[in-house]
Amino acid sequence: MKYLIDSANLDEIRALSEYLPIAGVTSNPSIVKKEGSVPFFAHMREIRSIIGKLRPLHIQVTATDYDGMMRDAEAVFRHVDEKVFIKVPVDFEGVKVIKALRRQGANVTATAVYGMDQAFMALEAGADCIAPYYNRMEALGVDAASVIGNIAGIIAHYGYETEILAASFKQPAQIDRAILAGAHSVTVAPDVLRGIFVKQVVADAVQAFSDDWTGLYGGKTLAELADE
Repeated sequence: MKYLIDSANLDEIRALSEYLPIAGVTSNPSIVKKEGSVPFFAHMREIRSIIGKLRPLHIQVTATDYDGMMRDAEAVFRHVDEKVFIKVPVDFEGVKVIKALRRQGANVTATAVYGMDQAFMALEAGADCIAPYYNRMEALGVDAASVIGNIAGIIAHYGYETEILAASFKQPAQIDRAILAGAHSVTVAPDVLRGIFVKQVVADAVQAFSDDWTGLYGGKTLAELADE
């Protein structure tokens, strides 16, 4: 079970990586758009410098045809590094790209997955990761947890090495459901990650502990008591 940051914001990536057990970073064209007209490859290299070479960085192709997507992948390898996971949408052209990149030994994430049929095709094409869109499936009336659970079942049954990297979350409860359904990893926007910790009952409990301690020792911390 791993948490990735679904963002290209450098400040958020630095902060969340410092505080939370973050396993990597994912991006797509819409996420990059939020950062404005940044120098793309330099920006991706900076993300790589923040997370290091051992944590995965996922970058999505922008072309929509086979030749264009292959050129995009080569550009990423050339200008960022060859360890990057190339995100490829699972459409007719994309499956051909996934097969070709895997033959080259590249890391590939099959993205824009809305159903089991796409996922099964990506599995057979050899994708390293499959990214089902949780919230977007729910918005279409699809039981997203069931989809993830069924994909996980097929992976286990046939012994695929592919991992489920669930994406598209709008609230923490969706993350919980995806993990419980069998997602190996989740990639989450910074605001939703922070939302995990916004619970009034937790804040109330922490305040009660603080009030009780202050009543006993006048607000001194354990370290201050030890120094007396």
